Amino acid sequence: MAAPYACEPAASRGRYFAEEESAFRSPFQRDRDRIIHAGAFRRLKHKTQVFVEHEGDYFRTRLTHSIEVAQVARTIARALGLNEDLTEAVALAHDFGHTPFGHTGEDALNALMAPYGGFDHNAQALKIVTALERSYAEFDGLNLTWDTLEGIAKHNGPVAAPLPFALADYNARHDLELDTHASGEAQVAAVSDDIAYNNHDLADGLRAGLFTDEEAAELPIVGPAYAQVDALYPRLDRKRRRAEALRRVFGVMVADVIAEARTRLADTAPADVDALRRAGRPMVRFSDPLFAQLKEIRAFLFAHMYRAPTVVEMRARVTRVVQDLFQLYMDRPDHLPREWSADVAAADDATARARLVADYIAGMTDRYAFERHEALVAGTTPMTARPHP
Repeated sequence: MAAPYACEPAASRGRYFAEEESAFRSPFQRDRDRIIHAGAFRRLKHKTQVFVEHEGDYFRTRLTHSIEVAQVARTIARALGLNEDLTEAVALAHDFGHTPFGHTGEDALNALMAPYGGFDHNAQALKIVTALERSYAEFDGLNLTWDTLEGIAKHNGPVAAPLPFALADYNARHDLELDTHASGEAQVAAVSDDIAYNNHDLADGLRAGLFTDEEAAELPIVGPAYAQVDALYPRLDRKRRRAEALRRVFGVMVADVIAEARTRLADTAPADVDALRRAGRPMVRFSDPLFAQLKEIRAFLFAHMYRAPTVVEMRARVTRVVQDLFQLYMDRPDHLPREWSADVAAADDATARARLVADYIAGMTDRYAFERHEALVAGTTPMTARPHP
């Protein structure tokens, strides 16, 4: 049964371009389906979280991460009486705006874009679903509902000025009420992102040998999980022991969020979704004690994983790739694919050209960025760009 503060499909604020709705799918189901069929969703397969795409088949990509986030998000949404389809739509689209090479690529592109308004992956995700996806005859973008767009834009909370240019540009045409919190569904998507990456970064770091099970077992939440497994299965092999422990870590985080959200919702008692948005604080989040423990885990991962010598070395390499490609396309926009020629012609100053180049680079997969860099900068093949894979 839906909670009074859930987003109801029948009460959706609609789409920017009016469309006849489906007779058998709700507006939020259609949003979810359009996101899954988008080119940006497919490209997540070859965009990475921490490890660069070619380093191993078992490490998470943006696509596997997004699927994990959606799975967690539906579980939490169901427990809280929220709309699962809207929650899933936001969860599946939340990483659309990420560059190749994880946060390293975003840091590099943001630095390059500093003179032109900067770069923000959440704002870029909104730009993708409102402008850059071009598969429909009557509009650019996916023409998602206001409710889904709101969730993409501000699932991490209210967005304060100065707004990223891509977000400011769209919000001037279609007010997403950026000064309030998002719906409960979007808040669930945001915390599910945290749950998924906390868990899988531990798994990927262990698999990569950047730290040991014994070191991980010194951490809060993780240590008790290993102890529970050892008590139940004292002779379990290492692979199964690790998987059982991390599954319990996952469960602790999910249970904590549900319990904390229920307490906050009971205390606030929002009458509807707009009251939840105006509550002045997030309704769906970790409890303070668990959040403090997660900060300790993140500090450990930062020291042992994100700053591991092999990761730092790759960070330096891919930063150069982004820098080189950006400068090349700024100097020679004719090297952009033919289907971008109208956009190139319309980019009549340096800022417009830089934003166009940023859109193109941000949409690249890891392997495509390496390929273009090898072809255009190293000069090993003719300088003709093929479309994004």
